[in-house]
Amino acid sequence: MEPVVSPRTFSNRYELAHLIARGGMAQVYLAHDRLLDRPVALKVLFPELSVDLAFVERFRREAQAAANLAHPNIVQVFDWGEDNGSYFIVMEYVEGRSLSAMLRQSPRLHPTEAAEIAAKVAAGLAYAHRRGVVHRDVKPGNILLTPAGEVKVTDFGIARAVNTEDSLTQVGSVMGTAAYFSPEQAEGLTVDARSDLYSLGVVLFEMLTGRTPFMGDSPVVVASKHVREQAPLARSINPSVPVPLEAIVSMAMAKAPSERYQSAEDFRADLLRFTEGQPVMAEAKLAAMADTGEVAATGALTGIVAGVAAGDPATASIPVGGRPYAVPPAKKKRPAWLVPVVLAVVAIVAIAAFLAGSGGGSSTKPIPQVSGLSVDQATTELLQAGFTVKGEKKVSSPTVTAGLVAGTDPAVGSERAPGTLVTLEISVGNEQQVTIPDLTGYTATAAQAKLSSLGLNPVIAYIPSPLPQNTVIGTDPAAGTKVWTTTKVTLNVPVIISPTVPAVVGMTPVNAGAALASAGLTVGTTTSACSNTVANGLVTAALPTPGTTVPTGSAVALTISTGVCQVVVPDVTGQDTATAIASLQSLGLAATTSAFGGDPTTCVANTIALMDTTAGSSVNYGSTINLEICPSSAG
Repeated sequence: MEPVVSPRTFSNRYELAHLIARGGMAQVYLAHDRLLDRPVALKVLFPELSVDLAFVERFRREAQAAANLAHPNIVQVFDWGEDNGSYFIVMEYVEGRSLSAMLRQSPRLHPTEAAEIAAKVAAGLAYAHRRGVVHRDVKPGNILLTPAGEVKVTDFGIARAVNTEDSLTQVGSVMGTAAYFSPEQAEGLTVDARSDLYSLGVVLFEMLTGRTPFMGDSPVVVASKHVREQAPLARSINPSVPVPLEAIVSMAMAKAPSERYQSAEDFRADLLRFTEGQPVMAEAKLAAMADTGEVAATGALTGIVAGVAAGDPATASIPVGGRPYAVPPAKKKRPAWLVPVVLAVVAIVAIAAFLAGSGGGSSTKPIPQVSGLSVDQATTELLQAGFTVKGEKKVSSPTVTAGLVAGTDPAVGSERAPGTLVTLEISVGNEQQVTIPDLTGYTATAAQAKLSSLGLNPVIAYIPSPLPQNTVIGTDPAAGTKVWTTTKVTLNVPVIISPTVPAVVGMTPVNAGAALASAGLTVGTTTSACSNTVANGLVTAALPTPGTTVPTGSAVALTISTGVCQVVVPDVTGQDTATAIASLQSLGLAATTSAFGGDPTTCVANTIALMDTTAGSSVNYGSTINLEICPSSAG
């Protein structure tokens, strides 16, 4: 850490101590929170970004969203604000180092260590995704590691505030970012939570191989490769990477979002299966998608097949007996040696399939009994029996506990060839499927009763709107959707909300505007006035006054302090001391007294003979006026 050259305190509270890091958009400092007496990390935007009002507004919104994320694997955001034109975020200070720093020292991590780190990152992302926050900049520099083994994701706020075009062209921040772009992010398309999973897949690839999958001379070239080129196999760079972990990386980095893990929870669950020595779902799902044509047989699948042929014990969970997966046509000419190798692999797999399924001459075998098992247990049973698990579907079952496997499709006990795709039927207990009715125009009470009678779980979401009050204007899921009973159905009900003007006196204009916006209000006219109680540049008054209830969207006029007011000094000469002092104090001035040094015959005894400030002049509120008192011996 570098010492701060010019010490500064933000918002009269956060005192800078050391510079921790520099990024493309901000600098991060270790600071001391004077109010709570604790260390914090202070991220300060560069001045050139602070003048972009549109960026600052996005920055504010994303900082607010990040502040609502409280999870052990996410760096907590405590506060944000503006000080003399500088915008900043106050975050939890994490003692340790970034994953990028760790990889500079140890480019390749042990597979189990890499999977454990990735699983903890996935846990943090899963929490954020459930709250509608997509990170968009998952990379080693935004993953912090503590000496105690904690893993924390940071930079939720700024990452999402920058659009893809900016990221591709901004000097200093892109080279590290473009290397982890998802294909849809690189193309400037709308991204969702699955984009973060692709980026985490790239991070996992780097932890295992010591390099990112795509490299180039510029960020644009790297981003283009994410879109157009197939990533190399992790084991082609580091042969010690276990095949199951390679399958996890390949699934996370699938080009199409629909072919990746569909949630961070799923990604994390597969990583934990690997660390616990259990079969991973990625192998079976990649194989199933290739078998049904949902995804082309990628290099990852070719590697898995080769692993089976080589007798790699790490591939013991891969179903043997399915049809071979052909290597897709490539635009580049294949090496001459590749064709016979692939044919040999295919032949070996075919022989293995025949031997595994022969069972004394029979080419089929019964699907094992998996009813009542957990999804993981049932998957393991089916894989070990030589079948491929294609996916899951919910079924009603009064005899099987909800969440456990109720059956399979094809059915348990039916004879099928090894490698057959099997779908798990997951019990939802006594639940039944019902269609959500159209409740538009119903009163909220009547709509709730209707949904409850169908076994659904109604909740009300009040939406600020001038539409007829207390009547349903829509549902989520929408009318006509088939759902299972006990599903939560949100009733959208309009309501006219009358917000209260928040307490903004003492805030900066920017913070006051943010507080008003959060309350559904806007900033009206802004004027300036002196204030003897509020510092220069801060809000000294609001109209309507704070605490007043007003209609949504109302404009609130703000008065900004120009500093202390000026006071015209009155003439108190000739007055007795007590009267003179009281006169000055009533105007906000202070007084000191001293003996008159002139001729006492020229003044009246025990009265003010002279003032050190000219009467009628203007001075700052709170200024001190010295009064010279005529002595009592005067004639």
